Amino acid sequence: MSRKVLISGGTGMIGTRLAEMLIDAGYEVALLSRQPATSHYRSFRWDPSAGVIDEAAVPYADYIINLAGSSVSEGKWTDERKRDIMTSRLGGTTLLARELAKPNHHVRTFISASAIGIYGDSADRVVNEETPPAPAADFLADVSRQWELAAQDVDKLGIRTVISRIGIVLSPEGGALVPLARTVKMMAGAALGSGRQFMSWIHLDDLCRLLIQMLEEPQWQGTYNAVSPHPVTNQEFTETLAAVLHRPLVLPKVPEFALNLMMGEMSEIVLASQRVSAEKVLRQGFTFEYPHLKAALESFYGEG
Repeated sequence: MSRKVLISGGTGMIGTRLAEMLIDAGYEVALLSRQPATSHYRSFRWDPSAGVIDEAAVPYADYIINLAGSSVSEGKWTDERKRDIMTSRLGGTTLLARELAKPNHHVRTFISASAIGIYGDSADRVVNEETPPAPAADFLADVSRQWELAAQDVDKLGIRTVISRIGIVLSPEGGALVPLARTVKMMAGAALGSGRQFMSWIHLDDLCRLLIQMLEEPQWQGTYNAVSPHPVTNQEFTETLAAVLHRPLVLPKVPEFALNLMMGEMSEIVLASQRVSAEKVLRQGFTFEYPHLKAALESFYGEG
């Protein structure tokens, strides 16, 4: 049986690792890319902002994994940056839904990324897939909500659709861990804000294994939180990271106003508290290789 996977956002941190793991598992992989072939994978041209896609792209695929969206953690959130964050997600997902509505393809499964940002700041309350989205005034929640609505258009076509609400992805290659580890290595590590806010994280390899399981097993359908079963407070996260890197924590907490000055609205990413339940993916039979933070960080920085 043909096993062809088309990935949007395939050159990003998650997509790059996912493509490697899919190849290892015997799949064929192609990427949707705005630039002509920059990778060793087959690639199809698309430009979501212009609503343009190579018409051979969707007919190629048995499965589509939709990860496209510009990074929320790079650069201050100017109005232009926020527009880009929103349109890069909505444009791509809407374009794929439009192509999937056409009859000339055999796509069996559509897996679309979303983010735990949909829950907003939930203090120390545990949230799960049944928790309603935060109000639209919360930018990240609004982005995630609209992104999910766009993906649900594919579900309405009768194609099995899985929405993965991704937490803070840990990888030494990118994302939130890189600047946090850099500060701790420079002996300037400190908890951010109150330090009491919860961080719901997932190891990059666990996330990719989860996405592959969603793709392979037809009982996965609907919305799932992609987070490890053991979220930690920011203080705990910083202390564990310092211990794994064998560095002392020198500074007291970084005050909230300083983070707002440095990051503007983007400080929401590190200051909002999100204690997100992994119960649903565990019940569905997924096993985490890295359920605990210390082992996850040691896989990158430890002697192992």
